[in-house]
Amino acid sequence: MDINQKSALRHLPNFLTLSRILVVLPMAVILTSPSKSAGFIATVLFAIASFTDWLDGYLARRMGIITVLGKFLDPIADKLLVMAALIMIIPFDRVPAWMVLVILSREIIITGLRGIASSEGIVIEASNLGKYKTIFQIVAILGLLLHYEYHWLFGLKSSLFLVNMHNVGIFYLWIATIITIWSGVDYLVRFFKVLAK
Repeated sequence: MDINQKSALRHLPNFLTLSRILVVLPMAVILTSPSKSAGFIATVLFAIASFTDWLDGYLARRMGIITVLGKFLDPIADKLLVMAALIMIIPFDRVPAWMVLVILSREIIITGLRGIASSEGIVIEASNLGKYKTIFQIVAILGLLLHYEYHWLFGLKSSLFLVNMHNVGIFYLWIATIITIWSGVDYLVRFFKVLAK
């Protein structure tokens, strides 16, 4: 592998993170329409962007190229993607506004505390709750973006195979909201315990 190839690979995780940020605007524009086709296209964009979240982290760890820029951009990209999707579907009554407020508030508070901890040289390890929160949020949003009823078995039109994706999304959003609150409280407790030492 030549120097140029190595250099390109070093920038790949950050490029994937930036691509996730760039997806936010077109996805938001598409979600100004409540149509089934708009929801489907937005779902595809969101799913691809969510996959890059896993992929950029995997590549960064595998290649040992975790950078300051990557650490800064990655959580911002995640939050922008999730919050843009949720906020854009509020006007269509696809998601309770209070749930979006809870999720957004948690992210702002924890991001602020992480900034304080970092400036003080305090290291608070991420818990698995944060990973579970992200997984359930992604699954919930995929369901909420699809929103409509779909037949899921080889095109069969029987009502037995009809799935209401809005209900699926709301079910997982409840779980995501509970874990969001739980993980936020958990981080607060650990933050103040470390601060008190």
